[in-house]
Amino acid sequence: MTDRINQALGKLFAKHRIVFWYDEEDSLRKDYESVDVAGVEKVEIANNEFGLKYRMLRQQPKQKFLVFKTGGPPEDKENWLLDVQLAHTDFRTDKASLWLTELELPYEFRPLVSRHEFFFNSAKRRDSLKKKVTKNDTLTQVAMKMLGVCADCADNEPRLDSVIENLLAELAKGDGAKRYDLILKCGLDGFLWEQTKNVYQYAADSPTVKDFAIELFKSCYRMDVGGEVRLGSEALVFLKRWKDSRTHEAAFETLSHQCAEMLGIVGDLENRDMKALFELDYFELVDQRILSELASAVAKKTISSGECTQLVRGRRRGHWYAKYEHYYEAVEHAAELLHLLDTLSIQLESLQQGVTAYIQTFYKLDQVYRKFIFHTVKSGGATLLGTLTDEICKRYTNAFLMPLGDRWQELVDGLDKWAIPDSRPQTGFFDKYVRRVLEKNKKVYVIISDAMRFEVGEELCRRVRQEDKFEADLDHMITTLPSYTQLGMAALLPHKTLRIQNDKTPTVAADAVSTSGTTNRNKILSNGARQISQDASAIAVLAREIKDKNTEYFRTLVRDHDVVYIYHDTIDNTGHTQKTEREAFDAAERAINDVIALVRKLTSGTATNVVVTADHGFLYQDEVEESDFSSAEVAGDISASDRRFMVGRNLQVTGGANLYSSSSLGLDGDLQVAVPKSINRFRKSGSSTRFMHGGSTLQEIVIPVISIKKSRGSDVTAVGVDMIPPPSIVISTGQLAVVFYQSEPVTEKVQARRLRVGLYAPDGELISDSHVLAFDLTSENARERELKVRLLLSKQADNYNQQQIMLKMEEPISDTSQYKEYKSVPFTLRRSFTSDFD
Repeated sequence: MTDRINQALGKLFAKHRIVFWYDEEDSLRKDYESVDVAGVEKVEIANNEFGLKYRMLRQQPKQKFLVFKTGGPPEDKENWLLDVQLAHTDFRTDKASLWLTELELPYEFRPLVSRHEFFFNSAKRRDSLKKKVTKNDTLTQVAMKMLGVCADCADNEPRLDSVIENLLAELAKGDGAKRYDLILKCGLDGFLWEQTKNVYQYAADSPTVKDFAIELFKSCYRMDVGGEVRLGSEALVFLKRWKDSRTHEAAFETLSHQCAEMLGIVGDLENRDMKALFELDYFELVDQRILSELASAVAKKTISSGECTQLVRGRRRGHWYAKYEHYYEAVEHAAELLHLLDTLSIQLESLQQGVTAYIQTFYKLDQVYRKFIFHTVKSGGATLLGTLTDEICKRYTNAFLMPLGDRWQELVDGLDKWAIPDSRPQTGFFDKYVRRVLEKNKKVYVIISDAMRFEVGEELCRRVRQEDKFEADLDHMITTLPSYTQLGMAALLPHKTLRIQNDKTPTVAADAVSTSGTTNRNKILSNGARQISQDASAIAVLAREIKDKNTEYFRTLVRDHDVVYIYHDTIDNTGHTQKTEREAFDAAERAINDVIALVRKLTSGTATNVVVTADHGFLYQDEVEESDFSSAEVAGDISASDRRFMVGRNLQVTGGANLYSSSSLGLDGDLQVAVPKSINRFRKSGSSTRFMHGGSTLQEIVIPVISIKKSRGSDVTAVGVDMIPPPSIVISTGQLAVVFYQSEPVTEKVQARRLRVGLYAPDGELISDSHVLAFDLTSENARERELKVRLLLSKQADNYNQQQIMLKMEEPISDTSQYKEYKSVPFTLRRSFTSDFD
């Protein structure tokens, strides 16, 4: 007891020179005699009031005094020291008074302390409260801080929403209610529910955290779809903030699932129109309902591609989008593919026209189909997307792949030798892209990505252009036939002749030297480079062996070599394995990222000329029918075979396949090659059926050539964003509808911008819900680059009525969780009492 009294007195004397102590129960004499506070003189009142006053005020005006009196204080009119006492302070020794002294709170808070004695009985709780209270706090503010202590709120100025969030988090865990039980024991539950009623309009005969949670989800849901609403608009602001909080995300999702079941949301959604749910994201079931209806609408073609894109774009702001991103992307690409198919015209009069049409238009259908299958596989939603997948695969094959393959085959059948007029053959790659550079005493670095067909290369080219300081140009070449790895890789090396060897692989020789393996390719490349320049140094390396090397390695690689061939194998290695062939499109995504990473590392090593190409392309059908297998029969001395070609001697072909001699393919030797017509495949046990190459379709033979250069100056900017001025800058209701405008379309060099928007008070307080908006629109139509947002004012906004507030647009600071201001627009908050009824 004495220690506590010494501590309490010490704090009082830190602020006051004279402290009065009345021992009303005549029980603290020993404690008084034991008191020892440095610099304080102890005196007693014993009919000596006038002398004490003279001594304290005149004789020793700077000395600190502890004035003790046995018994209570006299009546004010009989108290000769009342003026001194009022000018300084007194010390009370009951528990409540000691606690107030410890917390440095005035005596007016004594009733609060007495009502909640259980709270103050804990030194730990008092210590926590002391860190939060200030001398200017009101009774309500202190009580709220006591709630904050019970609810484990970390902030020093806990608000009702943070208390409720922590109580909801406890409810979601389902392992007891320690926080709420403590609130009950401390007698703070009445205050809690009184505040909840004032702020959220929640009222119940027997209020509980669980009941509040159910009512919260029910009322906010009905605010959008219609029905009886028992809570106010502030509840909607709370729910929007809560669900977007990273700290409380898991609790929101748990309670959302539980409340959805208790409220029968699944049944209610059955009768809701998809468009009526556009902005709703309080329940995961809403996304499932929208996706189910959207997938069906796309499959039945009752929704346009533009409408689908707009709806998906709106859902991207929703809480559950990250979980269902692949579903939404799959559906959006399905709608886009069906639109492309509806506008498709395959009218090819020549081989040249076929190649031109493919590199300008047709490749897009392969690209969108790849994206659809990629996102479908990633989603894992075989049930939800099953019908749509069947429809897309059927339409892709029957309306595009097969008719294009058949018409192209008719044109190919007219060739005497394998050569597409006016197109650059793959065999000329070294002369055009390597020899010419070396002859100018410059260096060149080539990345060859196995099976990177043209449409994948086109996306890679766009992705490279998005990189700061990078430029990329896309060209194309026509591969050798058959279009398989060994022959395609050999064609890219320096050579005069190529010959398919009579083995099972089948390997290829360039000028009678085997091109199989990195060691052989390294020798051929080095010899070819030295024939151009005696001092030229060349090397062939595998991407997988150097991808994790540091910057110093790449600087040395670039410094010491004039020609580098980097062999990258992600797509072909995945697609050719029966167990992983359905991951071929995932491999295509990885291949793009791999190649970009290699380009960055090469240019960090001061490489200025980088070329990316492929050995061949590929065909892919996610659903293969019996009719997709060739009826052709090939007999003779077959040395090697695959789904799309066979190699041998004395071959006899019957049915739908073409037979080529080596010379007709521009190759040395006497081997023959059989290739099935159009998109059909040979029967071959154990090999992949979806992914294949080796034939003569446009998808297999048209390969990309991407020339990449890095400049010194930055050439990437982000799109500008403005707010379209509203009719008035005065906010007189509980919400503000605003329209944001993206000033230009997103391109490779004009990139998307991500902004967080909300309304803020002069002191920086967020007084509305906030939205994170992605400005990534590519439309040339200005009206299609507008985003509409509705901001709901919170209860805190009432504290700033008749003041200027700011609508802030903030963008994230890279590699942090922080934001910086992008733009702000002032508004005047002028709400009348009628806004309470909005």
